[in-house]
Amino acid sequence: MSKLDNGRSVSTIPTLGKYPLLDRVTTPDDLKNLSIDQLRQLASELRSETIDTVSTTGGHLGASLGVVELTIAMHAVFDTPDDKIIWDVGHQAYPHKILTGRRDRIRSLRQPGGLSGFTRRAESVYDPFGAAHSSTSISAGLGMAVAHHFQAEKDASYRERSVLAVIGDGSISAGMAYEAMNNAAVAGPGAKRLIVILNDNEMSIAPPVGSMSKYLSRLMTSRQFLGLRDLAGRFAKHLPSRLEHAAKRAEELTRGLIIGGTLFEELGFYYVGPVDGHDLTQLVPILRNLRDNNEGPILLHAITEKGRGYQPAESAGDKYHAVNLFNVVTGEQKKAPSGPPSYTSVMSRELLRCAGEDDRLVAITAAMPSGTGLDAFAKSHPERFFDVGIAEQHAVTFAAGMATEGLRPVCAIYSTFLQRAYDQVVHDVDLQNLPVRFMIDRAGLVGADGATHAGSFDLNYLCCLPNMVVMAPSDEIELTHMTATACAYDSGPIALRYPRGSGIGLDLPEKGEVLPIGVGRIVQEANTRPDQKRGVAILSLGTRLEESRKAADRLAAQGIPVTVADARFAKPVDTALIDRLAKRHDVFITLEEGAAGGFSSLVVRHLAETGQLDHVKFRPMALPDAYIDHNKPDAQYDEAGLTARHIVATAATALGVDIEAQSA
Repeated sequence: MSKLDNGRSVSTIPTLGKYPLLDRVTTPDDLKNLSIDQLRQLASELRSETIDTVSTTGGHLGASLGVVELTIAMHAVFDTPDDKIIWDVGHQAYPHKILTGRRDRIRSLRQPGGLSGFTRRAESVYDPFGAAHSSTSISAGLGMAVAHHFQAEKDASYRERSVLAVIGDGSISAGMAYEAMNNAAVAGPGAKRLIVILNDNEMSIAPPVGSMSKYLSRLMTSRQFLGLRDLAGRFAKHLPSRLEHAAKRAEELTRGLIIGGTLFEELGFYYVGPVDGHDLTQLVPILRNLRDNNEGPILLHAITEKGRGYQPAESAGDKYHAVNLFNVVTGEQKKAPSGPPSYTSVMSRELLRCAGEDDRLVAITAAMPSGTGLDAFAKSHPERFFDVGIAEQHAVTFAAGMATEGLRPVCAIYSTFLQRAYDQVVHDVDLQNLPVRFMIDRAGLVGADGATHAGSFDLNYLCCLPNMVVMAPSDEIELTHMTATACAYDSGPIALRYPRGSGIGLDLPEKGEVLPIGVGRIVQEANTRPDQKRGVAILSLGTRLEESRKAADRLAAQGIPVTVADARFAKPVDTALIDRLAKRHDVFITLEEGAAGGFSSLVVRHLAETGQLDHVKFRPMALPDAYIDHNKPDAQYDEAGLTARHIVATAATALGVDIEAQSA
């Protein structure tokens, strides 16, 4: 295999030779001496390389296309990796990865063993902060800037570093961004090197909502003021200090008269913009000026276009935010094979049916209407649908407020995002025993999005709450019933967790049934006498039930009787079912798609408190104490040890017998 001079493998860059300027870029240092015209050409080549890459891997395309020029300008002007660039969320970091020594691996993006779809510290020194959740960049950037200043104070040879936090207009709607900006104004001299770049493309995953979006739109139209302000600023610099101060004060008063000031400047940031985020003749000199200015913190407002430079993305409603494999020429995405509906769509279908019968049901999402399946609800009941933006904390307490007044709020949030609102779940909902319904999508492992989006911990952080009911369906029929149950439940908070992906192909009922709370079911019973204690009991929570049944068949083929039960409820646990399984079997296995210490801890506690743990071999199976990297979901669960062959092996070890654990 031949190698390039820089050590990259020729075979892993299929476009080598097609993009002459990009071929010369191994690290950002290679951008330093390029002219503006050359940077423009590089932008065209980098955009094409990004499109070609994502067409073969899938991933987040639109956001990356929107920041090509901004990425080039930042790396050309600043001394990365010493100067830090933090990408909020990381959806838009593919061009950044290509320019920072990862072009030869970029087609491994989101693939098993390949590059992460987000920024990741372990992957490159050019990724100073890992991300995948929104609105963290300013806080992290401020922390870095202050730390750099401390280092410079101790070591005279240490060069102060600039820190750039690139945050989208959707992400900046979250409260954490404002907490960071509010602190930056009083964080001391370290904050002077902080530059926040507001990447304003009028769209995150869905079009932004709320007052911030309208506010930014007003700022974008205030160009007359901006020209006046720049002229006044240049004039004031030539005045004596006393008069310069007076002129600056006059400029502030003028600003207040024209547009009422900017929120960012009220928070202590010097506001620059709006500027064209695709015009390198603007971006490069502006960034140079900001680099050489030590009077931050600064906010640069850059207007960009999501999906820029690729017509299919520009014309798509979602700007190709996230795509499957696609044809570069036509933009046509490869369709997944037809199959069963997704768990998300099954929940959405039943929720819509319930809402048609109950006008007290209202639906809330935090900037994820399509991802959570609530877009159908929004179309049918727009007056009862609320997208609160990227603000999970607010979403939960907003739902709590509704519940106090007799509405039946349904709060649909991904498992990994609900973590951001845990205090609100505890204090504002559970402590007050308010009937908020949590539809927790993406529970369990999630494939290509990896550990950052895996719903590994919701069982742990919800099952410990005194008033909370927690359900997990084993298939799409059970999800239909549990959705109906959640909608009807008024005795307190209730959570329904379900995985990403499709069901197993069962015919759905016309309507869901309301299940008795805390009651599981036996789906396959061992052929033993009632008074006989023998064999293995498997109590499964969630969609590992199919693997449990496969394991039961393999054990039965070895002459080992097996009972398989579907817990249905992680809390309250079905103590009668647990007693029955423990008393009639030698080995008792629990299985859950969550971290250790969730559902199984409630089962073992009951067994211990009732003395049954002394008489049964209890074996809990859960996710390992580790973060599981991006991969195909089946491979992830195999790595986690939660497939049929692992269940067979666990049972065999507990029984002390030798069984061939076939591949799952």
